[in-house]
Amino acid sequence: MRVLLPEPGGAQSLRLVCTLVLVMTMGVAPSPALSAGCPGRCVCDDQLVVQCAGQQLAEFPGDLPLATRQLVISNNRIEELPPLQLNYLSDLVYLDCSNNSLSELSESTFGNLRKLAYLDLSFNSLAQIDERTFGPLASLVMLRMTDNPGLSEIHADAFSENAALQVLDVSRNNLSALNISTLVGLPALRSLAIGGNPWRCDCDTEDLCLWVQIEGYKFQDGGQTLCQYPPDMSGQCLSEVGMQLRAECHQSLGYWDYLFFIVIGFVIFSAGTVSAWVMGVLMVLYERYSKRKSEELDSDDEQERGGAGLGGAQGNGDLRKPGMQV
Repeated sequence: MRVLLPEPGGAQSLRLVCTLVLVMTMGVAPSPALSAGCPGRCVCDDQLVVQCAGQQLAEFPGDLPLATRQLVISNNRIEELPPLQLNYLSDLVYLDCSNNSLSELSESTFGNLRKLAYLDLSFNSLAQIDERTFGPLASLVMLRMTDNPGLSEIHADAFSENAALQVLDVSRNNLSALNISTLVGLPALRSLAIGGNPWRCDCDTEDLCLWVQIEGYKFQDGGQTLCQYPPDMSGQCLSEVGMQLRAECHQSLGYWDYLFFIVIGFVIFSAGTVSAWVMGVLMVLYERYSKRKSEELDSDDEQERGGAGLGGAQGNGDLRKPGMQV
């Protein structure tokens, strides 16, 4: 009986078909570079995505693939982002740290994540944002920091180096004031959410209130951005009190203001008059002293010249006396 063996080309095709069926049955095989370093209780795929959400992690996952581009560690109990481990992920573009226990960030936390475009720090325990916390994130486009009950301070220059920032969400925190000097200068900023904070509407937040009024299209939650202090402005929208604060914080001068300026002007005038009189007296005294000194010098010169002439005449007479005797 003859056994028909498949041709070499047919055998190769059969192996390819079997391989494809196996892959379809078991799912897409993870990338070797990722599967070799995928941390426990995390899922890694060949799209360079590492998913560690909801795994009750108490620490930042170790042994992350260096090629990771998206990292999701939300809904855990992580208290710290270790700079040494995080900054090895230099290709990271997406980082979701929401719903953890993060309480502090530093300048070194994101020191090497220059490609990071999306960062979510919502539902954590952050208390303040320092000057250069986000400085290294030159490519940052979207930043969410909502629902941090203790977040009461954001440094005026916290976003000064994030020229690519387009969306910033700091709603539902504990902010009562916000220096907008750097935010106003961000060229790409398109959306800003600040609602749900206990804003203090006074002269310290006058610029913020006016900005909300003028650039209202940037504030997606303008109707929820309300004043809480002082009591007489509680419940009013920031966009409605901007001009009122401008009028109250830059009032016209009163009686005491004019009196103060008159007194200050009199003091300055008196001081100038006295200084001019003293300088005039000193100049007169100096001129008199110079004139007297010059006269004394001239008198001394005349005396010296007179003494020299007399001495010459006496010398000539002495020379003639011997001749006369002879």
